Amino acid sequence: MIEPEFATRRSARAAAPATAPAPTGRAGRNLPVAIATGVGLGAAAAAALVIHPVAFVVVICIAMVVAVWEMRQALSEGGLFAPFVPVAIGAVSMTVAAYLRGAEALVFAAALTLVATLIWRVADGLAGALRDVGAGALILLYPCLLAGFAALMLAEPQGQWRILVFILITICSDIGGYAFGVLFGKHPMAPKLSPKKSWEGFAGSVLSCAAVGAIVIPLTLDGLWWQGAILGALTAPVATIGDLIESSLKRNLGIKDMSNILPGHGGLMDRLDSLVLVIPLMWVALRIIAPH
Repeated sequence: MIEPEFATRRSARAAAPATAPAPTGRAGRNLPVAIATGVGLGAAAAAALVIHPVAFVVVICIAMVVAVWEMRQALSEGGLFAPFVPVAIGAVSMTVAAYLRGAEALVFAAALTLVATLIWRVADGLAGALRDVGAGALILLYPCLLAGFAALMLAEPQGQWRILVFILITICSDIGGYAFGVLFGKHPMAPKLSPKKSWEGFAGSVLSCAAVGAIVIPLTLDGLWWQGAILGALTAPVATIGDLIESSLKRNLGIKDMSNILPGHGGLMDRLDSLVLVIPLMWVALRIIAPH
């Protein structure tokens, strides 16, 4: 069934009583709350990795269902209503297929999910079907298909270490960029997309990712320090592009955050935007650095 016009929901939110904003730092976040939330998410991911690879697959599946919901809600602000049920089921199927059967199964599951999305939406009528199926296809690609590479990485030898390396290097892009941006940021990188992102912050992202890569690659996967440094230096710009892509999407949709389920951060996709774009790069790079 076609959902009510998105403008109605916008008007309702606009009419809601305003609440006093929480105190924020120079980068626009409630830093103590953001740190606590980030530590909690990191602890949950680390615990799943330690328990068993399958536990982390479950974490990926849950994250993808939440991400599908957030993306669907966000796109509805632009009048695009992606079918939730087939896309969410497909996101889980793609993750499980990738872990159990590899890259071919990931692509096959994605294709089947796209067909299921088309049938599901057309069964409800043709009016606006192409628009809504296109929205579903976008969500299947970003973030679901990209996240499937994490399951591929996890299924490989030393998969848990590969995931740990991927997470550590990528989150250092945000941490380094935030720290350098707050301390030294003067020159905006993309003021129309992300006003608080600066070139000084980007330099901090590159340096932080390269330094962490040079440390963790030899310690975890027996690679060379310079391989880790290069991987980190390549990760930072890809992570930054991922952040800017979501900023562009939110700006076009007229929203600030993808949702408000993570205190101090916004939505889950506000934290996954960098990670999902880096996953394919990391999957390929680690296969070269630490072949089977």
